[in-house]
Amino acid sequence: MITSSTLRVALFGSYYRGFCVLNELLYGPLSQSIHVVGVATDDPKESFVNAKNRVWQYPHLESEEKMVRKLAISQGIETYTERVKTPAFYDLFESQWRPDICIMATFGQRIDQRLYSYPALGFFNLHPSDNGEWPSRYAGSNPFDQLIREGAQSCVISMHHVDDGFDTGKRIAVSETIYLPHDADVTTLHKISSPIAALLVREQLQRILQTANRND
Repeated sequence: MITSSTLRVALFGSYYRGFCVLNELLYGPLSQSIHVVGVATDDPKESFVNAKNRVWQYPHLESEEKMVRKLAISQGIETYTERVKTPAFYDLFESQWRPDICIMATFGQRIDQRLYSYPALGFFNLHPSDNGEWPSRYAGSNPFDQLIREGAQSCVISMHHVDDGFDTGKRIAVSETIYLPHDADVTTLHKISSPIAALLVREQLQRILQTANRND
């Protein structure tokens, strides 16, 4: 049975969104009710991360590549940077991490059915989009670039189930509106939106915990 003291969370995340979400899980108001069981994060030097299609294609610091990894390691959390669709990771995920819920926040590998079907409470992604119909027309690996090219003045972060498609799983929540500065670049949009993504995670985990507690 899931209770407020046993919610096991795995993070699949990198860069500023992953960093902000991990800080929220570790130090936010729900931290005493959450156990971060593992972190899978990008090593953009690996070919399977597809860095040329994602945030890593833009100028960035080496420290930004490693900040999620360093934070996780500093807290004694098992950290994984290899391919996730392998027998080795399936075994780690299912026999050691055993998450109740997974959150994906800027992660450069596709998640397969074996992984997204495992956590009892769901496997969710955080994706920048408009607040219109879902699936969003900004689906894919570089939504901020699409938003900039179209001259969008605002966006939201959508939290949705992971499935076999690209950002096609059922949307469960959206963040507050994020207003986009004129002439902002992709990196800037990652930085200003990531704290809001972390707050969205807090809100949804609070809802899940409250539901679990009512069912105890």
